[in-house]
Order: sequence, then structure tokens, then C-alpha cells
Amino acid sequence: MTLKNTSKVWKKIILLEASSILDAAKNLEENGVQIVLVVDKKKCLVGTVSDGDIRRGLLAGLDLNSSVLKVVNKKPRVVPEAVTSDLALEIMKSNNLRQIPIVDKSNKIKGIHLWDEITVKESRSNIMVIMAGGKGIRMRPYTESCPKPMLEVANKPILQHIIEKAKNEGFNKFIISVNYLGQMIKDFFGSGEKFGIDIEYLDEDSPLGTAGSLSLLKIKTKEPFLVVNGDVVTGVRFKKILKFHDTQNAHATMAVSLHEWQHPFGVVHMNGMNITKIEEKPVSRDYINAGVYVLSPEVLKLLKKNKFCDMPELFERLKANNFSTIAYPVHEQWLDVGKPDDYYLAENYLKK
Repeated sequence: MTLKNTSKVWKKIILLEASSILDAAKNLEENGVQIVLVVDKKKCLVGTVSDGDIRRGLLAGLDLNSSVLKVVNKKPRVVPEAVTSDLALEIMKSNNLRQIPIVDKSNKIKGIHLWDEITVKESRSNIMVIMAGGKGIRMRPYTESCPKPMLEVANKPILQHIIEKAKNEGFNKFIISVNYLGQMIKDFFGSGEKFGIDIEYLDEDSPLGTAGSLSLLKIKTKEPFLVVNGDVVTGVRFKKILKFHDTQNAHATMAVSLHEWQHPFGVVHMNGMNITKIEEKPVSRDYINAGVYVLSPEVLKLLKKNKFCDMPELFERLKANNFSTIAYPVHEQWLDVGKPDDYYLAENYLKK
């Protein structure tokens, strides 16, 4: 692996301290450097913000409109300009870092050392299961003769976007659960050889829900595996949620996305006939299921073979049996292509 130190990169990831968490999240997604450099008015480094810093802030109750200073790491490891790339590499190795800012004596940013992940791609043995058996009723008439995961967005089936994204992150073992018009999926992807991956299939004789088909799995490894809904278009890094699951020693991890909805009317709160409070078009904020999961193999024993089960029900069973279930907050772009309007949004996002 090699190091890159280029001025073109670090200038794009600088953010003023007056910015919001949302600004940092957008910067992370757009530039892919996995770190944002927060500076003051004098362009001196205040601290850094990573993907993990944002997620911890969201879990602590902050929202995307909160100040970026609420999540900034004010004591990041930095190096002076005199440090060579070889020494920077050793520092990053010993501190488990993927990047390290370069500063001058006044703490002004002069560059950044980046661990180049392009020359060697990390291969992952973890299996990814993709749920592609639904009928996509809300997407009719598009799904009358085509399974929803095979609908084309930006000139490719949604399912192909998911698989190629995962492959770019090192995943190469896939299992696709099929039912409705499943032969179309099999004919298109086959064994996965033409995509440079391995694909197997789970055949549902009847719809088994978003978790039921997992009862058909025959996993011999003790490694956790990913489960992804076949209609999800997202910038979520699969390898990051997998690492999060491992570091938290969880049995089941669910990606969750913050959904905001503004009431179109003023809401009147009452106690009997007495008005206690009036809110003018309040905004409701809730975390919703994002359709991406990491599960440890032992959770499969809570499923009955060929019995219907949705993922929320599986998580309830896990909780009832004292398994560890945790949430992974998603700040990246996320779309569940469930209705025609979502289809157009996904088209615009993937084209961009």
C-alpha cells in the first residue's frame, strides 16, 4: 500500500467551525476521504470529524442541524511538515489511522497524509444476503412483469448497483433470496462469474418476509453476515457497519435513518377541554429502519424453517431472548425505492 499527500484533497475537506453536522456528513460522502478538517476563522485546525464521530453524536441525541463542534475531535493526531511519508505511514500503522493532517507551527493545515486503499483492495469473506423476493406492489405497474430489484436506475438494475457497491468494498460472496419473478434475477446474474463474484440463491416457495428466508441459510462460518433489502439505494458503507457490529460485540445491528416530517397544520395539545400547548406545524423526528443489517449466525436459531418472519419481528425475538441488538445511525444518502416518486429520486442520486 502507498501514501498520497496531495493539496487537491485536503482543500476539499476543510470546514469552518460555524458549520453543522449535516455539512460534515455531506463533505464525507462527497469526497470519500473519511475525515473532515474543521478550522477557525484564521484557518487554524480546531479538530477533525469522522464518520464515527457523527454517529456517536446522533446516538447521543444530536441532530444533523447541530453544530459540528458538538462532535469534533479536538485532539487529533497531526504531524509537522518535516515528517516524511514513510514516517507518517508508521505513525498511522501504530495508531490505526487512515489519514493524518499536516500542520505548521501555527497549527494551520498544510496538507494531509492518506492511506491509499486503491493499490490493494481488501477482500472480505463475510457473506452478503440480499432480499429480492418481494412483489413490489406499491411500484406497479412497473413491477407487473419485472421484480422490483431488477428495475433499472441510471441504466442498471437496482440489485446490480447494490452488488457492485459491495464488491468495491471487498465483498465477493452473495446469496440472493428470490420468489416473485425470481427466474429473471437468476437469468441476469447467474453464478456471478461475469461480475467476478460468487452468487447462490435461496428459493422461497411462498413469501417469507424480510427475515423468514434466512431460515433456509446453511452458514458454516461463525462470521457475521450482512442482510440488505434489494430495493435500497444508499451511500452507506457496508464495511463500516460490519466493523461497527464487530467492535460493539453485537448479535444484531440495524442501520437506522433519521426521518423528518413536518405536520401541515398547527397542533393543539389538550388536557380535557383545556388547551395546554399549541405547536405551529411541528416537525417530527424519528429513526426508521434503513433495510441494512448485520447478523451473527447464532441468531438464526430463532427462526423456524420456511416460516414467515419480518426483520422487526426477528429483532423483537432477539431482545426477548437477551441477544444484543443495536442501531447504526445512517447519515449518508438513503432511499427505499418503495413507490414511483422514490424511483425518480434514486435515478437522480445514482446519476449524480
